[in-house]
Amino acid sequence: MEIARTLAQLGAAREALTTAGRRGLALVPTMGALHAGHLSLLRAAQSEDYAVVASIFVNPTQFGPGEDFARYPRDEAHDCAMLAQAGCDLVWLPDVGTMYPPGDATVIEVGGPALGWEGAVRPGHFRGVATVVAKLFGQVQPDAACFGEKDWQQVQVIRRMTEDLALPVRIMAVPTWREASGLAMSSRNRYLDAGERVKASALFAVLSRARDAIRAGELVAASVATGGAALAAAGFAVDYLALVDAQTLAPLDRVVGEARLITAARLGTTRLLDNVAI
Repeated sequence: MEIARTLAQLGAAREALTTAGRRGLALVPTMGALHAGHLSLLRAAQSEDYAVVASIFVNPTQFGPGEDFARYPRDEAHDCAMLAQAGCDLVWLPDVGTMYPPGDATVIEVGGPALGWEGAVRPGHFRGVATVVAKLFGQVQPDAACFGEKDWQQVQVIRRMTEDLALPVRIMAVPTWREASGLAMSSRNRYLDAGERVKASALFAVLSRARDAIRAGELVAASVATGGAALAAAGFAVDYLALVDAQTLAPLDRVVGEARLITAARLGTTRLLDNVAI
C-alpha cells in the first residue's frame, strides 16, 4: 500500500495505479477513525475490480461553531494499518494547507437535497462537504467514489453535485454496516459510554417499527409521532424523524415511489444519524 502526503506523491502513485490493468480508480473519502463500515466501502470497490484510493482528512469546513472538530477521533497509524490489511492500494493524507491553500476563495454552494434536515440543523455543513469532495475528485481523479448510505442525505447531495457539474465520477452508495445491536456504525460511536451504547440500539429499532407500520398501512404522521415519542422515552433528543423522497429529500406524508425514513437524534453528547428504505 502506498501513502501519499503531497500532490506530487499522489500524482505519481495515481499514475502507477492507472497503468496496472484494473477497471479504474475508486475513491473512498473518509475522515479517519475507521471501522468495519469504512472497510465495506473498500470491498464494494474491490468487488468491481477498482484500484482503491482511500483519503483521510478531517475537514474543518463541514464543522460548525461548537461542533466536535477538535475532539473528532484521529488515529492515523491505526487507520493505515486497517487499510493495508484490507488491501487498499493508496492512502491520500493531505494536510489543511493542501486542501485549502493560501488565497483559497472557491466553495460549492448546494441546494436541492441539501436543504432541510442536516442542512437546517447544521448550516454550512453541506457546503463544506461538497467543497471538500469536489477538491478530492479533482486531486484523485477517480472513476468511482464510494459513500455509505448511513449518511443518506449526504449521498444525495454528492450525487446532485456530481451530476450538476458533469463530473465524470460514478457515485456508489453502499448499504449501512451495523453493529450486532442494529446501531449504524459511525466514528462518533466512540463517544458513547457503555450505558449509552445499549440505549443507542433503540434508534434503528424505532425506525424499523415505523417503517413496518407504514408498510402495513398506518398513516405516516401517526408512525412518525409514535417513533418520536419512543425515541424521547429512550433518552434521545430528536432533531428530526421524517419520511422523505429518497432522491430530493422533500418531506412526504405518504409513500410515493422510493422513500426513506430518516432521523437524527442526540444521546448525551453524541449525535447519531440513521435511515431505512421504504
